[in-house]
Parts: sequence; C-alpha cells; structure tokens
Amino acid sequence: MDSMLENLSKTEFISICVQNPRLHKDDLWHTHVDYEICLQTNSMCFRKKTSCVRRRYSEFVWLRHCLEQNALIMELPKLPHWNPFFSLRNTEQVSQRMKGLQGFLESVLHTPLLLSDSRLHLFLQSDLSITKIERCAHGKTRYTVAEAIQRSSRVYISGSEDKGSCDSDCESSSSSSGLGLSVDTPMRGSPLPFYESSDRDPELFSCL
Repeated sequence: MDSMLENLSKTEFISICVQNPRLHKDDLWHTHVDYEICLQTNSMCFRKKTSCVRRRYSEFVWLRHCLEQNALIMELPKLPHWNPFFSLRNTEQVSQRMKGLQGFLESVLHTPLLLSDSRLHLFLQSDLSITKIERCAHGKTRYTVAEAIQRSSRVYISGSEDKGSCDSDCESSSSSSGLGLSVDTPMRGSPLPFYESSDRDPELFSCL
C-alpha cells in the first residue's frame, strides 16, 4: 500500500504559469494590470484539471494573507516586493514581477498543507471576486466551492484560452451573487494591449 501511494505521488504533477499581462483603464487617471494564471494538473487535490483565470497583484497579496492565517508557524514564500516606481513600460520590471508571482504559486502548490484551503482553489480556478471567494469559502453563497470552480467560464487547453460559456443556470456578472467577472477587476471595454503607449505617464497610475 505504501509503495502504491509513493508511486502515485511521483506521477502527480501541478503546472502553473503566470503570463500575458493586460492593462485595464479604471478611469482617466487610474489603471491596473492583471495576469493570466494557467494551471494544468492530474492531482486529486484539484476538481478541474485545466483552468485559466486572471488576477491582479493586490489579489495575490490577499491570498498570501489568507494562507498565512492557516500556515501557523510555517514560513510562506514571499511575493515580489511592491514597487512604488513600477512602470508599465518597463518590460524587465513586468517580467520580474510575473516570475515572482509564478514562483510564489509554485511554492504554495508544492506545500500539501496549503492545498486544503478552499480560497486557494477559488483564487486559481474560479472567476469570483475576492469578496465572493470569502463568502463562498465560508458557506455564505447559494453555490458551493465545487460549483463555483466547475462553472468558471474559462479553461486552459494546450497553451490557448478557451472562453466557454457558463451553464444555463449560471448567474450573469451583473448580479450581486453571480459567478461572473471579478467586481474587483471589472472589464471596462476591451483590455488594452499591455505595451500599448498611453497619453499619460503610466508611472502615475495605480498599478495594483
């Protein structure tokens, strides 16, 4: 039995990739960047074996704080430092941030104790906002964690993004309790290509 479990653990894998940064205009003076998180796995810990969601830096900060509450004395991996001079035009800074975010997730996903946190799974495999993740994880929504993940509208297939539709009973993103896009990072029209130049200096923008 022990040898069976050992062989199973050797064949399981969890692959995570942080890529494709996109710039979103919140208003005239404020923008933010979010990143695509693509996950592929055959691990029994994950209900959905492929997924793709978008999250911004401040949401990573929230996730680390949540995991820290459950980790007790365990030292959690660090996030890339917040940089007040972070420039959207600086490709090196953007690349380093993505590498740091990916390294953080890789360390988290290879720590079995942290995989039991439902907020981590909702963060990685659902389109729920942070507020809705908290409510769902505490059983305060009419849908379960598994249902929220299963109804996520995007999956990751062979390096491409497949934008499938929600089930017919999935609520629209405009609903206060729906399973649509994150209210923390609303889509105001189409996102801009990340390196498209702006009329204003991006360094003055809020990039979280």
